[in-house]
Amino acid sequence: MKQPKYRRIVLKLSGEALAGSKGFGIDQDILNSIAEQVKEVKEAGVDVAVVVGGGNIWRGVAGSAKGMDRATADYMGMLATVMNALALQDALEKYGVDTRVQTAIEMRQIAEPYIRRRAIRHLEKGRVVIFAAGTGNPYFSTDTAAALRAAEIEAEVILMAKKVDGVYDSDPVTNPNAKKFRDLGYIEVLNKGLGVMDSTAASLCMDNQIPLIVFSLNQKGNIYRVVMGEEIGTYVGR
Repeated sequence: MKQPKYRRIVLKLSGEALAGSKGFGIDQDILNSIAEQVKEVKEAGVDVAVVVGGGNIWRGVAGSAKGMDRATADYMGMLATVMNALALQDALEKYGVDTRVQTAIEMRQIAEPYIRRRAIRHLEKGRVVIFAAGTGNPYFSTDTAAALRAAEIEAEVILMAKKVDGVYDSDPVTNPNAKKFRDLGYIEVLNKGLGVMDSTAASLCMDNQIPLIVFSLNQKGNIYRVVMGEEIGTYVGR
């Protein structure tokens, strides 16, 4: 049996990906597809941690742009990620995957507070850990949370599951001639402003030598393919 390329991963799910074609809210079919794929990856012997965004429910930057206090808008965005995390936990457990949600903002009635050593222990026991509420601080994105948590739990890679199938030099939706990159360096991502993740997150990955793989969530089975070492999407890490 083929062995997975990575033994411990952080799967970064954008809120927009969870919304599917609706563009807003949570698409149950998408959740079920993710849960099924995560189960497949777990059965291959891989430790899986998940960081979820909240853009399908609320975007702090958008609220701030309309005059809301930025910190308040960002805290609302953190709460949106918790809603997504609970929905994903429910879907995973329906597929028989033991799951824990840990939040950077304490809300003990519904989730554990984030504790690094406890998170690692959950992974060692074969549980999927979902990290919600970003870093717990305003002005930091969930991409930065993914980079931070990956460093803390010593993940080998961050899998960036998006609506597009990689990183392009321009928006492939509006530009049919957009060029897709097969691989990139961290500095290229920063210098070209490619929008893979924000500069804080990219710098954190570069400093800690954590590679990224940006790929499409739309094609079923892609999470498993990436974990097994298939070259799909865009690799960032040199």
